[in-house]
Amino acid sequence: MTTSSISYQPYGIALLRISLGIMFIAHSVLLKLLTFGLPGTSAFFHSVGLPGPLAYVTFAAEAIGGVLLVLGIGTRFVVPALTPFLAGAIVFVHFGNGWVFSAPGGGWEYPAFLLVASVAQALLGDGAFALSQHFDRGHDLGQRTA
Repeated sequence: MTTSSISYQPYGIALLRISLGIMFIAHSVLLKLLTFGLPGTSAFFHSVGLPGPLAYVTFAAEAIGGVLLVLGIGTRFVVPALTPFLAGAIVFVHFGNGWVFSAPGGGWEYPAFLLVASVAQALLGDGAFALSQHFDRGHDLGQRTA
């Protein structure tokens, strides 16, 4: 621990939050919407034993959740709401393909890392540059105002 009064920790937390948000946006909009299309994504969900309409729910959750993370709104509530989608990707899509993500069909290393990073983000909170700091002072878990 240093005696410096400058703390870079909020910036590291923000970097993680914004990166996760961009990843969720890209995974929903670029992959599910623009690459496969929502009907194609729904068919894929059905092919792995999931209800097809869950693809639309997943798309919306990842897109909206990703935007909220980038903006820094409700991080400690948004990330836990998104983690079941990552866990589902591991169990239903990637686990049978092995560990390495470069394996055919993609292994589970990348979604597992994202799941762990998401849990860390939920524990850490918003970090710097979060809009919630401007309208939710003192209501973050573990923080109190005088």
